[in-house]
Order: sequence, then structure tokens, then C-alpha cells
Amino acid sequence: MGNSVEENLKMVRRQIALACERSGRNIADVQLLLATKTVPLDKLQMAVQAGERWFGENKAQELRDKYSLMQQSKEVEWHFIGHLQTNKVKDVVKAVTMIHSVDRLKLGQALHNQLVKEERTMDILVQINTSYEESKFGATPEMAAELVESLSRFETLQVKGLMTIGKLNATNNETRQCFRLLKQLSIQIKEKNIPRVAMEQLSMGMSGDFGIAIEEGATIVRVGTYVFGPRYVPDEYYWNENTEIND
Repeated sequence: MGNSVEENLKMVRRQIALACERSGRNIADVQLLLATKTVPLDKLQMAVQAGERWFGENKAQELRDKYSLMQQSKEVEWHFIGHLQTNKVKDVVKAVTMIHSVDRLKLGQALHNQLVKEERTMDILVQINTSYEESKFGATPEMAAELVESLSRFETLQVKGLMTIGKLNATNNETRQCFRLLKQLSIQIKEKNIPRVAMEQLSMGMSGDFGIAIEEGATIVRVGTYVFGPRYVPDEYYWNENTEIND
């Protein structure tokens, strides 16, 4: 994307509106979440100036740095959208209003323990690996309902829906099937009437496929490169990522 952040945002907003029109949906039911992985602060501030308020970060260290630098923007709401390790829970919980990537019971337990200490609750989405790719995190579709039910037993966690990432290097139809499956799972889980489980949100769709995601029911689309341009990834970013403890 060679345009300014503001121009890119206008283009993305137009595409969201067109996808809603194609699928007969109300544009007010789709929330744009700006994915900020490796995005410098000046570009984030441009997005704030353009009226954006929802930001999603993939890395705990980046979230900590950006959150402290952007605290003057009181209206900004941070979400965590990357793989979360249990040893990073404390930092993340302090900064966000929702975690999109709860993919295992162990993480739910760690979140609960921290939230009990802070005497608060947290909205979460349960990540599902709808493409069955080994490179991705997330519960299998077959285990989705069981994981949601187990997480719902933690009174500090409010399960608001599901999250997925579309199949990598896929055809539009393959991507659509991933999103359609997530929607079907949300309907099945909602019918179980599990306490503290709402199934209100479907976080799916990124820069290359958010139009398809909206057509299949996404309520939150996570868009980064279409707004901010190609990611700049310094060498130390890979070092930090590769040396983190994986639980």
C-alpha cells in the first residue's frame, strides 16, 4: 500500500461497506480492529487521528511498549490477538479489554489466577484452528465446544465468541470454508446455553480475506498491512520471538 494511513483506512472502510452490502449485513455490526504487529508509533497515531480506536497486538512486549506510549489516547481500546504464553499473562491483562487467542485450558487457568488477584473479569474469544494446519495455534473444531465449556467455569472469564485465521495460501473457497465452519461452531455452542458464554463475536478475516470473512459472518476483522503497509521486521524481532518459552 503506497497511500497514507488515512487514505488506506478509507479504502478498507469502503471494502467493508461493500462486503456488508453483498451479504445484506448492517455495517454497524462489523468492527475494524487494526493489527499493530511491528507498526511504529507514528503510524498508530495517524490512525487515531483518522478516528480509529480499536487496536490489536500480537506480541506481549510490543503491547507493553505501545500501551505505555499511547495511554494519553484514553479512548483507545487494546486487544491481544497473538499466541499468548502463560508467563506473559500479567503484562497482557493489564493493557487489554479482550483476548482473542485463548486456545487451551492452561492459558485460561493462568488468566483466571491473575484476574482473581486483580479482582476483575476479562472478555475472551476462543481460538479455533479451522484449517487444521499444524503451523497454527487453536483448538480443533471437534474440541471447540468442550474447551468453551471448560473455560466458562472460570468466573473471571467471559467467553464472547470465537476467533480463527483463514487457511494460508488458499483459494477463496478454501478460506470461505474456514470462516463458514467457525460460524457453524458458534451457532452450535450458542444452542448449549452455557453460563458466561455469549457467542456474540466472530473475529476472523485479515488484510487479504476480510471481505470473505464479513460475507460469512465476521463481527471483528483484523486488518494491518492494508492500512499500515508492509511490516518492517528488525533482526531482533525474530530473536525475541524464537527465544520465548513456548507452553
